[in-house]
Amino acid sequence: MYDIVALGEYLIDFSPAGVGLMGNPCFEMNPGGAPANCLAACARLGGSTAMIAAVGDDSFGRFLRRKADRAGIDTRFVVTVPQSTTLAFVSVGEGGEREFAFVREPGADTMLTRGHVPEQALSGTRIFHFGTLSMTSEPALSATIYAVERARELGVTVSFDPNYRAPLWDGEQRARDRMLWGAARADIVKLSEEELEFMTGLPLRAGAGSLLEMGPRELYVTAGARGAYYFTREEDGYVPGFAVDAIDTTGCGDAFTGAMLYQRCRAPEREIAARVRFANAVGALCATRPGGICAMPGAEEVSRLLESAEAAGRPVI
Repeated sequence: MYDIVALGEYLIDFSPAGVGLMGNPCFEMNPGGAPANCLAACARLGGSTAMIAAVGDDSFGRFLRRKADRAGIDTRFVVTVPQSTTLAFVSVGEGGEREFAFVREPGADTMLTRGHVPEQALSGTRIFHFGTLSMTSEPALSATIYAVERARELGVTVSFDPNYRAPLWDGEQRARDRMLWGAARADIVKLSEEELEFMTGLPLRAGAGSLLEMGPRELYVTAGARGAYYFTREEDGYVPGFAVDAIDTTGCGDAFTGAMLYQRCRAPEREIAARVRFANAVGALCATRPGGICAMPGAEEVSRLLESAEAAGRPVI
């Protein structure tokens, strides 16, 4: 039995890596994609994970398979298709915000079909996780819809992270509709403050209430280095983040998600605020090294950060 099976984009992130001999920007190839990052975070902590995805029959696709295997992600449900592996170039804007440029017309990740979604993957997991990048075009859209609905029929807990990337959508309203569709069918939703406002048009608390009315039992809203908010039908709160020397925020939100889902499977007795604090620590540590999948911390490293914070006067909840 897996803790998490995720469906969605598995692609190459080309991350900033200084400048070359001619003074031009250099980019380093890293495995990426929000669902894969989430799985890597869970696996690094000791969880059992598997990925449903499509990669190209090229050197990039083979690279992704090797990296997933090394990260402890089961790749038996990853298929190879003729299209080229999707590439994403990540750059940092003037305000420190990340900007994305995609090579994906079409990319291998969009070629996932309903026939690529095995019943054994959905029935053999505690949590099924998905996002919206697999919902931007067919046939991956139909594959995602089928997988979500089938997981629900099987009684599997469904987790959703919209992971909005504007360049991949042909319009804001279509993106918003898909994001709301996902939220309405999930038990657990994780999103950023900006995504919450985009989806609902409401400020934090009102927007969270609006999404909870759609059906989710748990809602997590990440606020970058400031920490995260949590909302359920019984309680809500805010847990501050950790001060670290961040060098790359790629995958930090996914690290948070993977850590939350890991705890839901392996430490269900832990209070929700304590789970959020643990997940904040995982996300913070992810920011201290480059890349996403390769940057995920292990349980001992997370424990050390929590213990040092407690010793410094920031008690663990």
